[in-house]
Amino acid sequence: MCFAFDGEALYSAVDDKPKRTRDLRRLRNVTENPKVSLVVDEWSEDWSRLRWVIVEGEADVLRGAADVGRAIDLLVAKYPQYRSMDLRTDGAVLRVRADRLLAWRASEA
Repeated sequence: MCFAFDGEALYSAVDDKPKRTRDLRRLRNVTENPKVSLVVDEWSEDWSRLRWVIVEGEADVLRGAADVGRAIDLLVAKYPQYRSMDLRTDGAVLRVRADRLLAWRASEA
């Protein structure tokens, strides 16, 4: 998942990559149950450098809200591929607010 973090929440947009429908299961899941968990990991061939963070919290779907513009700006700044996509027109943005963070990293011996 492509995401941007503003210091308070993670944002991820439904982008223009080909999809059968814009009514994605992940959006329906969040609407039905906002409790979420997201794993962000960093892989390395050097296993002593492996690490991950689990974000547990609540998500909501932003559509047409004032927050959508700010979230899109953050995503476009992070991902140059998004500059050619019209994410503001009919897309949705997932916002994840963390209640709990868990982290792990391999020990560097």
